[in-house]
Amino acid sequence: MLTGRNEVAHPRSYRARVSQNAIEVSGLVKRFGDVTALSGIDIEVAAGSVFGLLGPNGAGKTTAVRILATVLEPDAGSAHVLGFDVVRQAREVRYRIGLAGQYAAIDPNLTGRENLRLIGKLVHLPRPEIASRATELLERFELSDAGDRPARTYSGGMRRRLDLAAALVHQPPVLFLDEPTTGLDPQSRLTLWEVIRELVAQGTTVLLTTQYLEEADRLADHVAVIDRGRVIEQGTPASLKARLGSTVIEVGFLDASVAADAARTLVAAGFGAEADDLLVRFTSDQGPQHLIDTVRALDAAGLTPQSLGVREPSLDDVFLALTGEHAEASS
Repeated sequence: MLTGRNEVAHPRSYRARVSQNAIEVSGLVKRFGDVTALSGIDIEVAAGSVFGLLGPNGAGKTTAVRILATVLEPDAGSAHVLGFDVVRQAREVRYRIGLAGQYAAIDPNLTGRENLRLIGKLVHLPRPEIASRATELLERFELSDAGDRPARTYSGGMRRRLDLAAALVHQPPVLFLDEPTTGLDPQSRLTLWEVIRELVAQGTTVLLTTQYLEEADRLADHVAVIDRGRVIEQGTPASLKARLGSTVIEVGFLDASVAADAARTLVAAGFGAEADDLLVRFTSDQGPQHLIDTVRALDAAGLTPQSLGVREPSLDDVFLALTGEHAEASS
């Protein structure tokens, strides 16, 4: 378990300033020249929860995180973290947050241990705790054997894990993770997911952006889908998936033109089917019966599928329904 919170990062007064929401964003706007990165987004993040921001690159996710982390200032709207305004009270916000961006921000000339000790000093961790905290995090992220090597000798995945460890040195009550598992192998992803669950169990609030739909589905209590600087839908992963129907029927073919013919056949049969290259899919509240009806309609049209399947809707299905494109393919 991760321990060692300190008074600077966790002042006793911060909980009194927050009731149910750790993060509140209202009408947030950010422009870069002629490009509008955020067009007035509104989100609320409950304290002690995981909030997922989903959307393709360029949707505005990273811009939102950088504003909340006081790296950027908004052009309009407001944002509060633990009751503190991110513009007028930026210093108070910085003491209470951790941030791991898309790219490792550690010093390549320092060892892993030295990087973590340096962060401990910068966040005013009590001196007697700095060394033990660094050792604890090196062990937690499976970096103990490399802890006394310069970070420049680390692989990309090892640097990513060290960057995440650095964001957790002072165990901040609010943690921002911008595509945290980019560059991590499957085992490292699972390790990070376990760390996130531990932190939330201890009361930490986590806001993460991700291109991995499975990640948001497994971790997030609440999800906001962002596209072109706007929140186009939000809710729990279960509620978003439920809007599509209880099941997704997928029919595979060996030829894209045959798949297109099959989609038209199923649309004529009353199903909202769409072809995606070799795959035809549609959602249904009557999966087993509609699967039988699908086979009958295709057989009558002389179309033979290569595969048939029924599964639960994923968040990728939600994104596809809302935007017309796959989240992962759009990244």
